Amino acid sequence: MASVTVKRLWKEYGRNVVLENLNLHVADHEFVTIVGASGCGKTTFLRLLLGIEAPTKGGIFIDDTPLLAEPGPDRGIVFQRYSLFPHLSALDNLMLAADFSGARWTGKLFGARRRAAKDKALQLLNVVGLHAARDKFPAQLSGGMQQRLSIAQSIMREPKILLLDEPFGALDPGLTADMHELVLSLWKLNRMTVFMITHDLKESFQLGTRVLVFDKLRHDPHEPDAYGASVTYDIPLNHNRAPTPPALKTATQV
Repeated sequence: MASVTVKRLWKEYGRNVVLENLNLHVADHEFVTIVGASGCGKTTFLRLLLGIEAPTKGGIFIDDTPLLAEPGPDRGIVFQRYSLFPHLSALDNLMLAADFSGARWTGKLFGARRRAAKDKALQLLNVVGLHAARDKFPAQLSGGMQQRLSIAQSIMREPKILLLDEPFGALDPGLTADMHELVLSLWKLNRMTVFMITHDLKESFQLGTRVLVFDKLRHDPHEPDAYGASVTYDIPLNHNRAPTPPALKTATQV
């Protein structure tokens, strides 16, 4: 659905160089995990891909088309902290995503389009194991259930590219395996290209088809912000994952 090419990319904030001379090509349907020390530009890179930051120099291309410096429906993002609307039910959180993408001027779908969007939202809630919790508000859901809903919210708009910024860092270790299964299932089902930041090296090798290590190639102890990070290691992984159906779980399992 989407390949990503990064050419001679720099990101600077004044005299603080965050990323320098980043060059990268990611093919369609790759699952790229990103690791590196804190402060080495991983989240900045995701913000550039999302379009809420603009490169200082260089560019990003999706399917050979320059990336617009604004978020678009072709890219979805899931943060470590849940980006849910607390006053809306689980179903209405997904319906709002459909309203935003399908009714740009009125902000709300009507008639047959709304019924179709509701059917899609209910199917997606079933896939992520939240169908029984469709009328509950985020505060009534566990942390794992809220993160499942956040992922479903991003998937609702059928993005070509899914960006994950340490999505499982705040979850209990016992929930992590279920979340891994869910993300891999949705990746296969929707054929997205995925970029995921993680602080867990084991997780990066388990999930990714490719691991990128961000670090600084140059250091100046007298001026630590003078140089930015780049990709120091680009490790392809030969995961032979056979297609599997999406994980079906009840809301009480998380």
